[in-house]
Amino acid sequence: MQGETERETDVDSTLAQRIKQKPSPAVRWGVVMAALLLVELGALAGAVMSVPWDVPVNAVANTVPVLGDIFASVASVFAAAGDAVANLPTLLSRELIPNQGYFHPENGWQNTFLGLEPKHAWLLRVVLVYAYAALFLYWVWRGYLVFRRHYRYADWTPADDIIDRFRGHTWGQFGLVLVVFFLVLAVFAPTVSPVTQEENIMQPYGHNVTYYDADAGGVTTITAGAANLDSRSTGQQSNVAPWTYDSFDRFHPAGTLPSGKDLFAFMAYGARISLFIGIVASGIAGGIALALALLTSYYKGLADMTAVVMSDAFSAMPRLLVLIMLLFVLQDHWIMEVYSGAFLLALLFGIWGWMGLWRSVRGPSLQIVENEWIKAAEGFGEKPRRIVTKHVAPYVFSYLLIYLSMSLGGYIISAAGLAFLGLGVTSPTPEWGRAISIGQNLISTQSWHISVLPGVAITLLVLGFNAFGDGVRDALDPQSGGDGDASGEAAAAGGGA
Repeated sequence: MQGETERETDVDSTLAQRIKQKPSPAVRWGVVMAALLLVELGALAGAVMSVPWDVPVNAVANTVPVLGDIFASVASVFAAAGDAVANLPTLLSRELIPNQGYFHPENGWQNTFLGLEPKHAWLLRVVLVYAYAALFLYWVWRGYLVFRRHYRYADWTPADDIIDRFRGHTWGQFGLVLVVFFLVLAVFAPTVSPVTQEENIMQPYGHNVTYYDADAGGVTTITAGAANLDSRSTGQQSNVAPWTYDSFDRFHPAGTLPSGKDLFAFMAYGARISLFIGIVASGIAGGIALALALLTSYYKGLADMTAVVMSDAFSAMPRLLVLIMLLFVLQDHWIMEVYSGAFLLALLFGIWGWMGLWRSVRGPSLQIVENEWIKAAEGFGEKPRRIVTKHVAPYVFSYLLIYLSMSLGGYIISAAGLAFLGLGVTSPTPEWGRAISIGQNLISTQSWHISVLPGVAITLLVLGFNAFGDGVRDALDPQSGGDGDASGEAAAAGGGA
């Protein structure tokens, strides 16, 4: 009875008030979460600041001179933020566990962590990064449990059943693991890469490599660019295979490219590009689809007809030809400088991707609007904006989330396909599709890894999003295809579609 009385008194209180009444669980959880964020704040913030946000700001300032001073101030803020991020603490860094060194015949490995072989030092760093990511995600889940146990006034909500169904969905959990794997790879690309992007990809001739020269009988240095020329994978003539060292004692987990650049670093930083394009494009397309679904379902009539005509018009356009044309026309525009063309690709994908999403959620949104509680809300005098945002949007968004998780993989494949054709993301910024294009003529040689490994990465990432989408679908609607292991096996048999 006492627990029920306390729950009744907490119904009308806000979350902040409930935490204030019982702060201990929230404080304990918050302290640990703050510590987890603090030790890797530099890496987490660096992933956000890797996008050149100052490019559009400077472009607008140059286009509108009247606002030049204002945008110059904004640009200075971005520059200051970038400098601050560079100095933020990062525990699991290359400096803490270095893996680049050289082997001395008398003294063993030099300049590596505890004198370990470079591949072992690199493996240790990668394992620690993924262990940190697992701990971080576990503590986020623990935070939800703390909220549900101590601060949620309801014993049960529909979200509990959704989460329980997903926890029993093997195929969906498999997809989530794949998605998390690549997200961690992208966020911690500077840490998990065996070499830095600036040294090995962007400015190889501006950095030096120290190695032991047996002919000279001593330690010497060479530019990374010159070392890359002697570490190229070009088929039968020369090759640095996966999990091997080159002539300068540099370890390459995935081998090298025909230019001699490290393929694993190329793929790690390429994961940032692919996920950026997929997530931003999905956000744009999903935002347009959700807004139109809410608008057309509530007002119907002319609004719905206008959306149908717009959808048909966009669908009638030859999408690939339009994309290629716009990429060619805008190749000298400032927008191509934002993330080396990745933002433009995401923008175009989003603008031409809302039609299918809108048609997918149009039916459910029309059904929801016809429910009795919507009529009751209208009877109580609630404004249309509040009705659609409070009573319709949550239900429509749950359906939209399913289609977004599946369409995101399509955007990633499309970006890789355009890069394969030499369009989209500009060189030297890493992109998986470009690596496949570079190595396509070497697929039957000992340098097969150049095309195969990025292709496998694309396949696994898209498979992960599709499997995760299946899991979310079955968790939200158990009648759609069952839950648990049976649904996972069925989805696997159907290719995750």
